Amino acid sequence: MRAPFFLFLISCIGIAVALLLPGWSDLLLVAVPMAVAAAVLIARRPRIAPRRHTPPRQAQTGPPVILDGSNVMYWKTQTPNLAPVREVIATLKARGLSPWVIFDANAGHLLDGKYWHDSDFARALNLPEAHVTVVDKGTPADPLILHTARKTGARIVTNDRYRDWLETYPEARKRGHLIRGGYRKGPLWLDLPKPTG
Repeated sequence: MRAPFFLFLISCIGIAVALLLPGWSDLLLVAVPMAVAAAVLIARRPRIAPRRHTPPRQAQTGPPVILDGSNVMYWKTQTPNLAPVREVIATLKARGLSPWVIFDANAGHLLDGKYWHDSDFARALNLPEAHVTVVDKGTPADPLILHTARKTGARIVTNDRYRDWLETYPEARKRGHLIRGGYRKGPLWLDLPKPTG
């Protein structure tokens, strides 16, 4: 039971005891303010729907590709930056692919010193909000990245080898499942097959 509801319940019991039992009327001095405070807390509690992870659909533009955003943002320099993420997104879109980016919960703090929601990253990357996920605090992004890729048949853009997750997601060992990349002497490179035609 959540704390405000518990406090409200206890204070209501206290009010009932104070009204019903002789000699307990002083309890009203504590129970009534406590009931009012708990009621205010309950009324002001934000109504947040549970987050649901919606996997990318191929209909969005092309086959989905998952970006390990917290990995890619370190590609250009050894400090976090969204420029490489934007460049990878542009490259994937130019190849007819649908980028979907998943970040660790602390990615916004690393970039800007504060928490960034899905919508903040979506704006910064010029992507629909449905294409961006920031995992909940205390939840590692790696299993969500690997699970989403498995569920959708997507490949993953990352230089992480996911060694801790290979037993559960052995497909990460397959050649081509993980798309490596980075910057060699300036320009971005991605380990994508050459476009045909």
